[in-house]
Amino acid sequence: MGIGLTPYLSFDGNAREAMEFYNGVFGGELSILTFADGMGEKDPDLGQKVMHASLFIERGLHLMGSDAGGGHPVAPNGTTALSSDGSTGQDSQTLQGWWDKLADGATITLPLERAPWGDSFGQLTDKFGVSWMFNISATEAAG
Repeated sequence: MGIGLTPYLSFDGNAREAMEFYNGVFGGELSILTFADGMGEKDPDLGQKVMHASLFIERGLHLMGSDAGGGHPVAPNGTTALSSDGSTGQDSQTLQGWWDKLADGATITLPLERAPWGDSFGQLTDKFGVSWMFNISATEAAG
């Protein structure tokens, strides 16, 4: 049995908006638990913030996130990398579609284009400040 790793993103009060955006990008099943729901938080500002959000996406991708709450600082999010291994013909189209949707309002650091190693590679920081790196296998991009 393999180990599953799940990116957990931290937001400064806009986790619901971000996770709903990612749900629109990736599809899948989104669940959101607020601080009021999870801990009975009575403060209306904190109570409606996201204590935990979980987005299960097909192909084994799982993305989680929350708002920093209770005076805790927002932890910086690292780079989330999405990469295909060339095993299916649909991966290239799927990753290209995800790139196109994440690029809406994003800062493109490196356009998604053919890299020196032959794959298509690109980097962007989305409108929520999350950095994404894409690598689409050359076998796939050619297919």
